[in-house]
Amino acid sequence: MKKVLLEAALVTITGAALALAANAFSNRGLKLTRDYFPGAKRPTIPVAPAGTNATQTEVAEATARLRQEGLQVVDADQALQLLHDPRFEQGLVVFIDARNDEHFHEGHIPGAYQFDHYHPENYLATLLPICQVAQQIVVYCTGGDCHDSEFAALFLRDSAKIPADKLSVYAGGITEWGDRGFPVEMGERKSGQMRTASK
Repeated sequence: MKKVLLEAALVTITGAALALAANAFSNRGLKLTRDYFPGAKRPTIPVAPAGTNATQTEVAEATARLRQEGLQVVDADQALQLLHDPRFEQGLVVFIDARNDEHFHEGHIPGAYQFDHYHPENYLATLLPICQVAQQIVVYCTGGDCHDSEFAALFLRDSAKIPADKLSVYAGGITEWGDRGFPVEMGERKSGQMRTASK
């Protein structure tokens, strides 16, 4: 019995070591220090402490990472311009929020569709026809070091076969959107419950 337990422990340790090594060398490996399931107390629109440029640095790093993945990036001014583009009302410009239900309902870009890439089966039936008709799709999440928009955009491009030239990622995400005082919709999509985050 002791020999079997030792062999099981050896197999487990070897397997874990190989898995960690593979994750470390993979371009799409998981960031082990990231919270992939944020808790309920995490604010939807966090604000960087006064006098810091942490958000700008994170956005710059995210932009470089996204471009390395072959994804187009839009900034806050471009995203706001797309929200006011007449094509938005026609369904030809689409915003996709890549966060979970709780964070989406706490506040999202007005008219955005939700796509939690961890549960694509809950969203694809609605989202795919919309994406196929759209001329421009902007995917966002919390922004900065949040990777959900990247993963969602890659899923839409690589698995759902949405053309790459239609897809962009708003690297600043809802954090920057709120910090800029742009309108935020609460609850369901098209709920009409609007608020403007304070700058």
